Amino acid sequence: MDPATFFTELKRRKVYRVAVAYAIVAWLLIQAASILFPTFEAPSWVMKVFVTALILGFPVAVILAWAFELTPEGIRREEELPAQESKTSTAGRKWTAVIVAAAILAAALLAFQFTRTRKASTAEAPSQTAPTAPMDKSVAVLPFENLSSDKENAFFAQGIQDEIITTLSRISGLRVISRTSTAHYNSAPENLPEIAQQLRVTNVLEGSVQKAGDRVHINVQLIKADNDAHLWAQSYDRQLTDIFSVEGEVAKSIADSLRTTLSPQEKARVEARPTENADAYVIYLRARDYQTRPDNLLQDFRSAINLYDQAIKLDPKFALAHARLSATICNLYHFYEPTEPWKQKAHAEALESLRLQPNLGEGHLALGLYHYYMESDYDAALSELDLAAHALPNDGDVGLYTAAIERRRGHWAQALAAYQHAETVDPRNSVMLYDASQTYFGLRDWPTAAERMDRVLALFPDSFNVKIQRGYIEFFWKGSTAPIKAALQSLPPNLDPDGVVTFGRWDVALMDRDVVAAEKALEACQLDTIASQTGFPLPKMYLQACVDLVRGDTAKARTEFEAARPAIEKTVANSPQDAIRRAQLGLLYAFLGRKEDSLRECRHAMELKPIAHDVIEGAAVEGFYALSCARLGETDKAIDQIDHLLQAPFGVDYADESVTLSDLRQRWEWDPLRKDPRFQKILAEPEPKTVYK
Repeated sequence: MDPATFFTELKRRKVYRVAVAYAIVAWLLIQAASILFPTFEAPSWVMKVFVTALILGFPVAVILAWAFELTPEGIRREEELPAQESKTSTAGRKWTAVIVAAAILAAALLAFQFTRTRKASTAEAPSQTAPTAPMDKSVAVLPFENLSSDKENAFFAQGIQDEIITTLSRISGLRVISRTSTAHYNSAPENLPEIAQQLRVTNVLEGSVQKAGDRVHINVQLIKADNDAHLWAQSYDRQLTDIFSVEGEVAKSIADSLRTTLSPQEKARVEARPTENADAYVIYLRARDYQTRPDNLLQDFRSAINLYDQAIKLDPKFALAHARLSATICNLYHFYEPTEPWKQKAHAEALESLRLQPNLGEGHLALGLYHYYMESDYDAALSELDLAAHALPNDGDVGLYTAAIERRRGHWAQALAAYQHAETVDPRNSVMLYDASQTYFGLRDWPTAAERMDRVLALFPDSFNVKIQRGYIEFFWKGSTAPIKAALQSLPPNLDPDGVVTFGRWDVALMDRDVVAAEKALEACQLDTIASQTGFPLPKMYLQACVDLVRGDTAKARTEFEAARPAIEKTVANSPQDAIRRAQLGLLYAFLGRKEDSLRECRHAMELKPIAHDVIEGAAVEGFYALSCARLGETDKAIDQIDHLLQAPFGVDYADESVTLSDLRQRWEWDPLRKDPRFQKILAEPEPKTVYK
């Protein structure tokens, strides 16, 4: 057929019109289906089949247009028409009307979608300074309101909120904000859109809890924050003995409301009841309250351990309590008491939790902490954390500890990237922001460390430990002790958990050579043992000996150091594998003039924690070694060590073994080196840039 004749024939048979009309109508149908199918919760495969059918229908429509004719007498085959008979003008007008109507509908639908998209993008636009994060299927569980007449039951409302977050964190299809990020918000706030934007979520769960005797009434509602639309609400009125399933029911309802499908494994994890014993569960919630407090205090860890033990006695099969107990002991061991009995108990509790419930994410997390804190086996720790991540895809602690391990191994790029990712997912998690701040602090990036610590303070302005450490960052950065003193003066006079505030007042007073203020701080403290920033429990007598040494009364100081020696030696004997404690003992021996004993303990400490294996504790024990060498007259060794630590990551701390130019210029511990020309040259030069990869 001649091409010109062929195209003329296509036009005469109205094939063009049919093709255009089909394409417009098909597009309209696809747009309508994209709106209606999700509304009726149609499976995703339905849309795929629908689109495929429309695509396959296009050639069929074109062939039919070629082969058949629409006439006033009806549809006729093309071969049945006289050769020169044209399509009727009526039929042509009908096709034109169909095309025009379809085009108008298409334009109207396109305008509607454009308007809706613009509104949605405006409402959901993140702040300019904040990293972007996915907004769909994201949920924040705000603090639950305690409606109980007994305000002591506040822990119960908080515990229910925490367990709902924990249960939701097991669902991979959701993005769940941690309780740490939501803790400082009020229950039932009025500015939901602002809160949702700060947390970068689309949906917010609010709730209230009323506990009276053995009955509990819980109200929860899921709200789309940008328009205050209530997606789902439910009330639960239960006996305390039947409260355990509420968290799973809430989690499944939220997943259904956000059209998230649970895998069989997730469904089993969500539906698992932690215990059948109501009394054990209430005690467990009390323990969680202590365990999750932000300042990592010794007394809080001990309270949590005691309560978890009580819960387990009531229900020995309470796997989650075994796991939480193990994790709490790991933190106690790491920060305060690295003793063999705690190490064995932490291991046993983690293994017991996994024996009772082999796929328990919290159990794998606890075992990972055991390998991290107690064995320094970082490969084994990361392996357990990976298993925990699969069971708890939304748990911020898993990512946090993974980043911390990478930091301890000196993998700075990986650690910082992990913290930045965690911030994108959970933007107001104060624990994560604090840890990230400590990383920049260790790398001597003072402006970034200060900015991150300020963000932590904005979230938790009452955190006394953060206030003190923020003052130290300013000291390292600019050399003035005034910010430390201002932070300490801002605290309530009777606030001194574990002696941390006393230690800070003693430390900054001696940096200023103000022995009167240092002595006054010690006299005001009611404790016989004071926790240093390294976690070492120092006898008050040791701190008093340092005051007398600065005063110049070396004989009295020696007598006091000797009186403190048995307690410090016992601490090391109870924790023989702890490098920091051995290094601290080495410094005590240096103050006593026991040169061989001092150098032996310091070298042993460096063998236990070499920088090549642990850059944080490794740098700390080398700092103690430098202090001991300075005190013992080993000046060249001390200065060589200082040169090294000034450029090493984490050669800086909130205690006397810290090595920055501000420390070297201000601290009394370095006084034996002040007349040495090499030391004077170091003080006169700019602080070297920290070398790290």
